[in-house]
Amino acid sequence: MNSKRKALTMVLCALLLVSATMFATIAYLKSEDKVNNTFTVGDVKITLDEAKVNPDGTLVPDAERVDGNEYKLIPGHKYTKDPTVTVKNKSEDCYVRALVTITKRTALYNLPSSIKIKDCFDINENWVFKSETEDTVNDTYTYEFWYKEIVKTSDEDKTLPAIFTTITVPNSLTNDQLKTLDDLEINVVAHAIQADGFDTAEKAWEAFGNN
Repeated sequence: MNSKRKALTMVLCALLLVSATMFATIAYLKSEDKVNNTFTVGDVKITLDEAKVNPDGTLVPDAERVDGNEYKLIPGHKYTKDPTVTVKNKSEDCYVRALVTITKRTALYNLPSSIKIKDCFDINENWVFKSETEDTVNDTYTYEFWYKEIVKTSDEDKTLPAIFTTITVPNSLTNDQLKTLDDLEINVVAHAIQADGFDTAEKAWEAFGNN
């Protein structure tokens, strides 16, 4: 009787051992890792300024750049005016354009046809003339120029070549014609828009106008 119990006990121990072994082998194999994504906001930022000059268009020595000047017009005289766009550091790749608006459209229109207003500006070759628009309500002309290429992102400010550097008053103007241009203004506005998402500059500026 004792021999049978002893044998049964050994069998049960063996079964328990097998059972324990089976539980050990079905433990899950696990590993863990993760990726943290941080999103920052992109930006496009530009500034526009020009050299400070005297009324006769000569440079003021050692002066900081300004956002405007006043001039006294004289036939045949050349004036320094160099509107310059700077794309600020870490801006996204972008397209850049400039709108040059001139007041006194009617007075300019009445000047001799030999005088071409756009020819009074020495436009830099890096800026491409795109269009001329007349505004009869505000009595202005607006000339549109595009920078010739995408401006790439950089860790430093990127100053583009000046849109133009001088303006020349035609020497064929008479005093009476010049008087009609009194208080004439030349205003320059610069725009920038991200390049990403647009196949061409045309599509980018179309989106800019619709935004």
